[in-house]
Amino acid sequence: MNREDVIKEFEAAGAILKGHFILSSGLHSDTYLQCARVLMDPRRADKLCAALAAQLNAKFGIGAFDLVVSPAMGGVIVGYEMGRQLGIPSVFVERVEGSLALRRGFEIPEGTRVLVVEDVVTTGKSSKETFACIAEHGGKVLAEASLVDRTDGEADLGVPLIALLGLKVQAYEADKLPEHLQSIPAVKPGSRWLKAA
Repeated sequence: MNREDVIKEFEAAGAILKGHFILSSGLHSDTYLQCARVLMDPRRADKLCAALAAQLNAKFGIGAFDLVVSPAMGGVIVGYEMGRQLGIPSVFVERVEGSLALRRGFEIPEGTRVLVVEDVVTTGKSSKETFACIAEHGGKVLAEASLVDRTDGEADLGVPLIALLGLKVQAYEADKLPEHLQSIPAVKPGSRWLKAA
């Protein structure tokens, strides 16, 4: 799949939203990529994740990873599908009292070669939190894969970031909003503020 093919899939799913959004990073933007809408169609998820898996296999070789780990909520579906595509197990970390943790009986054996998978990378904050959780359990993060990289290659995660689609979408601090966003009420479509049960 080329860049235009990926954008067409997002557009067909109604997943490129315009308005005033507060991203999971806390930054504000006039564009939001709702990967959940893209991934709700299993055929589309299969197609996109197969293309991303092919990029990973080309770069790292088949069998380079033992486990996929994703941050909940946004990474759960794409992480599962990437695990299926790569033929390896997939688990997720979730917020417990403000920090990412393994739950549900998930384990990361010592020395496990981990691929972190996210739906969208904006600043890399949740990625780095995920890396820290993996390291606490003895895993080794070799790379990250994402459907969308909103930094278009500028995020420095300390490991390679392979994204199906790189976009440079402007994001703003709350006190530095451009005029076109100041008059639009902001909405929080992400999952970082969900309360753990």
